[in-house]
Amino acid sequence: MLRVLIRTTASSVLALGFGLGAAQAQDSPPQDNKPAPDKSMYTLFNPTPKDLMRPFNTDRPTKSNVPYTVDAGHFQYEGDIFIYSFNNTTTPDTNNTSWVLFNPTFKAGLTNWADLEVNFSAQNLQTSVTRSTGAATHNYGFGDTFTRLKMNLWGNDGGTTAFALIPYGKWPTAPIGIGNGYTEGGVIAPLAVSLPLGFTTILMGEVDYLKNPVSPGYRANFQSLVNLNRPIVENVTGYAEIYANWPNSPDLQNVYTLDFALAWTPLPNFQLDAGINIGLVPEAIPYQIYMGIAQRF
Repeated sequence: MLRVLIRTTASSVLALGFGLGAAQAQDSPPQDNKPAPDKSMYTLFNPTPKDLMRPFNTDRPTKSNVPYTVDAGHFQYEGDIFIYSFNNTTTPDTNNTSWVLFNPTFKAGLTNWADLEVNFSAQNLQTSVTRSTGAATHNYGFGDTFTRLKMNLWGNDGGTTAFALIPYGKWPTAPIGIGNGYTEGGVIAPLAVSLPLGFTTILMGEVDYLKNPVSPGYRANFQSLVNLNRPIVENVTGYAEIYANWPNSPDLQNVYTLDFALAWTPLPNFQLDAGINIGLVPEAIPYQIYMGIAQRF
């Protein structure tokens, strides 16, 4: 979330993103050549008229974020109805199963170029079973709380590219075992690019300031992804994504996943989605499946 590591954001989103190869995206940026209307006068307390609102965009279903903000004076919720994870590779002799239930993000458009976002998970259920003995441990509880400020730098209302910076903070509202009890943060930088044949790609870099898992102090953590999406049939979009996490710690290993998802938009401001994240290395969770929902007001 918040921190001084903005320094490398713009360059890392390109260098890290292009270095990974092809994968997903979210909704395509507008591609018409008409000049964007002047919406600078609209704020949280002076909402953007409905006929001037930009297309409905969400930071889901995959791990990517779009660079587009919620229009000033409007609100949006989006999140997971559930996330199920099964992990029998990252801890020796252990099967880890987890459920995240109701993981909403609430967004409020502050200006034409910025929105404020709050995220939390209502319930987390974690079970660890030692395969050799059958012994089991259980953790459950409310999750940590995240706050984000998404700031679009260009492309919010038109063009073939769009870019944003998203500083965020994590606040330790989860019990130990669900969370680590520390405040953390970072900066996310998504770049959307329109491609031929209806495709859109998102290249995203992220720098996090995280507590070391074993040793004292904090560390820089680096994430990157490349996304590719395209409408498949009317109101249905398919997504593919390659994701990487470099923890910058001797106690942790690099993680790589391949992610797929579908999003269905039966109404102009309402979306349902589902997806799967597949671990590509033993250090990654072998698979996660999820279903989500989003709506704009």
